[in-house]
Amino acid sequence: MRVRLLFIGALLACSCVAVAVGCVAAAPETAPESPSTEFGDPSDPSGSETPSTSPDTPARPEPSRQPTLDERAAQKVAELTLEQKVAQLFIVRPESITGVDVATQAGPATEEALATYPVGGIAYFQQNLIDPDQTRTMLANSQAYAQEAVGLPLFTCVDEEGGTVSRIGGNPGFAIQNVGDMAAVGAAGDTAQAEDVARTIGTYLRDLGFNVDFAPDADICGDPATDVMALRSFGTDPQVVASMVAAQVDGFASAGMLCSAKHFPGIGGVMGDSHEGAIVSEKSLDELRADELVPFEAAIKADVPFIMVGHLSLPNATGTDTPASINPAIVTDLLRTELGYGNLIITDSMGMGAVGDVTPDQVGVAALEAGVDLVLMPADFPAAYEGVLDAVRDGRLTEDRIDESVQRIVKTKLSLEELE
Repeated sequence: MRVRLLFIGALLACSCVAVAVGCVAAAPETAPESPSTEFGDPSDPSGSETPSTSPDTPARPEPSRQPTLDERAAQKVAELTLEQKVAQLFIVRPESITGVDVATQAGPATEEALATYPVGGIAYFQQNLIDPDQTRTMLANSQAYAQEAVGLPLFTCVDEEGGTVSRIGGNPGFAIQNVGDMAAVGAAGDTAQAEDVARTIGTYLRDLGFNVDFAPDADICGDPATDVMALRSFGTDPQVVASMVAAQVDGFASAGMLCSAKHFPGIGGVMGDSHEGAIVSEKSLDELRADELVPFEAAIKADVPFIMVGHLSLPNATGTDTPASINPAIVTDLLRTELGYGNLIITDSMGMGAVGDVTPDQVGVAALEAGVDLVLMPADFPAAYEGVLDAVRDGRLTEDRIDESVQRIVKTKLSLEELE
């Protein structure tokens, strides 16, 4: 009996404990404690677990800084010989370095020529361009030879403004329609159309292997009845021309095509043709600022890669008859300094009559002394090339001056990689 009573008491004691536990569980909830994990209280930074380190644990290496485009260009320039750097300052016709009558292919003669003269670029004309396959092969081979010679691409250049200045559009060998004269585009007053025209041109040129188009034309037309630029210019209003030029710079860029605003400081409205002889503007510098320079300022704001300087003489603006392309008052003082242009400055063709008074061995020297970066198509390239080398050796030009331009050239060429 006593044992039975003890058993019953034990049961009652267990029940009380269970009830007590149940009462605790049912008690009203209080504010929960802050959650914690094995890494400590996240609201308390001091509670976070700090990864342990020991002398035996190697430090994680810092990621290496990639060189800037300017640094890469400077390194490349430092690797070039003086002769290679001077060659980079010229853009020539293929016949000028190969000696052939009409170049329509790039084979052993081109390979040898580019090994001897690793020029900055080659400009092609309609006589060089037969059909798409021939053009692609010729340009691709030339690029390969240039890379082999100096480790840099060529500027493969063409004049493709549209309308009267077209080497591809309307060429019977290419199934590509000519986009028409820019005078009609300007008259329409639609910047979106101007941009689309440039994008169209840039797209088919890039497909063929070109990377530089000497367009758009930034000249302001004078009298449409007499101005030789009448069909090539966007019009007579500086603001209209400026808006069209800026739109085309954007259009070419969207197609991955380098372009060049021309012909600084503006040859529209001037009588004569610089292909044949001297052309002169009587305008003052203030008059140029009010009109002719407006489209070029728009192009600079749009980050145009090249500006081509024409052969216009401006005695009232500069106090001399020296053509703009070899005149430091225009190239350095006005374009580089006053307008703040930092990209590539190229001459118009140095084989034109307007610069015919300059001897073949001095055309490159004169352009470089004026502040130009690239000398376009001298009539006698070997003489112009040797003339620059002689000027450096004689001290008339410093190697630092050569490096200044080659740095811009190489930087622009390296930027082509980003367009691929």
